Amino acid sequence: MNEQIKINWYRTKVDKAVMSELMKRHDAKALRQALLHLGLYACTGTAAYIAYGSISQANWAWMVPLLVLFVFLHGTFAQFMGLVAVHELVHKTPFRRQWLNDLFMDVFSFLTWSDPVSFRVSHVKHHQVTVHQDHDGEVILPQKMDWDAVKFWFWQLVPFPNPVGVWGALKKWFKYATGSLKGEGLFAGGEEWMQKVLPAENAELRRRHRKWASVVLFGHLALAAIFIATGQWILILLVNLPVFYCGWLVTLCGTPQHIGLVPNAPDFRLCCRTYTCSPFVGFLYWNMQYHVEHHMFPAVPFYNLPALRKAIAHDLPPAPHGLWATWREIIPILKNQRENPDYVFVPELPNAA
Repeated sequence: MNEQIKINWYRTKVDKAVMSELMKRHDAKALRQALLHLGLYACTGTAAYIAYGSISQANWAWMVPLLVLFVFLHGTFAQFMGLVAVHELVHKTPFRRQWLNDLFMDVFSFLTWSDPVSFRVSHVKHHQVTVHQDHDGEVILPQKMDWDAVKFWFWQLVPFPNPVGVWGALKKWFKYATGSLKGEGLFAGGEEWMQKVLPAENAELRRRHRKWASVVLFGHLALAAIFIATGQWILILLVNLPVFYCGWLVTLCGTPQHIGLVPNAPDFRLCCRTYTCSPFVGFLYWNMQYHVEHHMFPAVPFYNLPALRKAIAHDLPPAPHGLWATWREIIPILKNQRENPDYVFVPELPNAA
């Protein structure tokens, strides 16, 4: 990154011994999370595959709805593997042994068409300058809910891929594989941010990016060709494309992170949002509902974030419980921002803060 900005972030004081314990990495905990998530992905995919193969003229009336259900669940769970699991693995905090971290990062990234090369550089910067205008190209506030958002939500609810989205992804990955960063990027900052993330003078980083893009693009095309040649068309939907449909739940979980909050503030409590949720949603979301805590202490592994929350809760804003309560808080904020673009929601800080 060419630009340099140093922000004196506020962080809650934590006893050194407590923080040392919270920062410990455990291969077993990370492996359990990764394998369970992959297992859930495999189970729903297998169930959908079996349901598809079992459809006959006699049972189609109930087997087709069952197939749709399994595909819906498969896409829903797969979405978290890219937007969330890859995010955690890019932080390099889940596993104590980094080769395990890198292995699962590559597996999750390939399955979900994710770009860990540019994302790691971008995300480090995002943590350094969180939602500071002109500096953070990963998340730009205010985040609007307009007609484009309505169309986006439609495609997050249907259990089949958006053809426009798939074609756009293919074109983008082809450009990346050939070394071009032109056009819409993976981040809110678009092409301009991608040029900063992958500067022309860093030839090695760009080479790694081209190589990974080639692996993803041509690897998926090769798999799709095999599935077509063997008559297993359903596997294209279940293996190549599950991150292109049913992103409704990951969107409900992930959008609250910064939306409606305060830009340009040197306090993560004002520009990040924490909420609590059910254990299963927390499992899918790799505990990123604890987002203030994650930004304040990014070196703490995801499985220790609930304990971190307990340790510093006295210095944090109250957290709504559940997605329903969280969105009941967010929707009025978005309405206010439509009427007054300068409006932001300022979380209530503890009196001692």
